[in-house]
Amino acid sequence: MKTLLTVALTTSLLTVSAAAQGTIVDVAAKNGNFGTLIAAAKAAGLAETLMSKGPFTVFAPTDAAFAKLGKKTIADLLKPENKPQLVEILTYHVVSGKVPAAKVIGMKSAKSVEGRALPIVVKKGKVQVGTANVVATDVMASNGIIHVIDSVLIPPTPNLVEVADAAGSFKTLLAAAGAAGLAETLANGGPFTIFAPTDEAFAKLGKKAIADLLKPENKAKLQSILKNHVVAGKVMSPAAVKLKTATTIGATTLPLAFDGKTLRVGAGTVVKADIEAKNGVIHVIDTVLLPSNQ
Repeated sequence: MKTLLTVALTTSLLTVSAAAQGTIVDVAAKNGNFGTLIAAAKAAGLAETLMSKGPFTVFAPTDAAFAKLGKKTIADLLKPENKPQLVEILTYHVVSGKVPAAKVIGMKSAKSVEGRALPIVVKKGKVQVGTANVVATDVMASNGIIHVIDSVLIPPTPNLVEVADAAGSFKTLLAAAGAAGLAETLANGGPFTIFAPTDEAFAKLGKKAIADLLKPENKAKLQSILKNHVVAGKVMSPAAVKLKTATTIGATTLPLAFDGKTLRVGAGTVVKADIEAKNGVIHVIDTVLLPSNQ
């Protein structure tokens, strides 16, 4: 099976010992086909990490793979102000430990250093990692292994529900969205701006009030409360602080006030802003916003 999965290395991918090759960065540099990857690693401050003890497994895009992104995109990613995004992308290509091809073919996914899982699919002797094809395997280095891929892997951006779930502090909000039948809309619709109350914010209402709201017979009331936290469109904080009001998807009006330091929305205060998702943005608030008719 492995012989079907391993592309014969050309003269540019010499099969020499890991010790002779050096670190992952050394191997990539000597190879000559990973100039953009190395430049990106340096711009992201990750080159030294990839030269450390490790070990690491790198699914390494070639220069041709990076070229698919376009010169402008690459130039933008290499700018200092875009370093966080570049770090996110590059660490999505790295797995902790040495994972040879023989092990990769038996995996459904691998957890990247970035934190998200890299999906792995094996079909007819070929391996796909995410959206990329593995074109060469088991390029050994002193601190790990390189598997060569033909496309740059862009981490999938989670939707609003997934972002809230990953945060771990919006369990009551997510339970309420499910009970109100709004979870699918918030996951797949939009874009939306959510002023999201934390679990602590909901706790202020009291356990009995929350339990009552989650009852099927109170679904309409729960919907009206939750819709009072959602605004159509993606309103980032620089725009939000300039607003006096915002109309919600429940057709209610939220008053906004900014004193130069703190943004207040209705009776709540924004404690963390601009948590982006694929279909909108979350601003965390410390109070549940009840519509005026509640």
